[in-house]
Amino acid sequence: MNQITPQNIHLFNENVRFEDPLEIISFALEQANKPLVTTSFGAYSAALLWACTRVKKDIQVIWCDTGYNTEATYKHAQYLIDTLPLNIDIFSPKYTTAFINSKIGLPDINNPNHPIFSEKVKLEPFNRAFKKHQPDVWFTNVRKGQTEYRNKLDVFSFSHEGILKVSPFYHFDDLALEAYIKDKKLPIEFDYFDPVKALENRECGIHLKH
Repeated sequence: MNQITPQNIHLFNENVRFEDPLEIISFALEQANKPLVTTSFGAYSAALLWACTRVKKDIQVIWCDTGYNTEATYKHAQYLIDTLPLNIDIFSPKYTTAFINSKIGLPDINNPNHPIFSEKVKLEPFNRAFKKHQPDVWFTNVRKGQTEYRNKLDVFSFSHEGILKVSPFYHFDDLALEAYIKDKKLPIEFDYFDPVKALENRECGIHLKH
């Protein structure tokens, strides 16, 4: 088995630059003992979820539901959970949305309460999920061109904790990803809201801390 290390990861990224996502996932799973997929059920989530479950149908899926998703997102999530079907574990904030709204509100990114809000609705549930499942390989839908930080990553990267992060669609732009999803006859849902990220070109914090 070829093991990916921080010293040789650039070679693996060069080798998979033009590989099919299913091949990338299959290879990454050979490195894994406890793989998982994280999803937000955003617009293009179906691509990664479909691809991972085609290779390993019972792969663990994690969704950190902030409680601020749109009705369309919840319907989109339920459809994919039922249709693919997903082995999903859902993590929510320890506080209800109503309680958070009464104490902090929905602060914008310039509000000093925003880091506290981010911790309560997204980072704490995410940390709890990873503590429970202890993954060694993490599949994510990070793509080049999304943020400045993500432009510095690649198909394979390592988290701060040393988890191998795998982004099978890293080199896909929006048009390519839309075509991929439509080819699989899967839905795309643009009615999506991330209260932590707020702006399209801003990180929500998960990938900066993991």
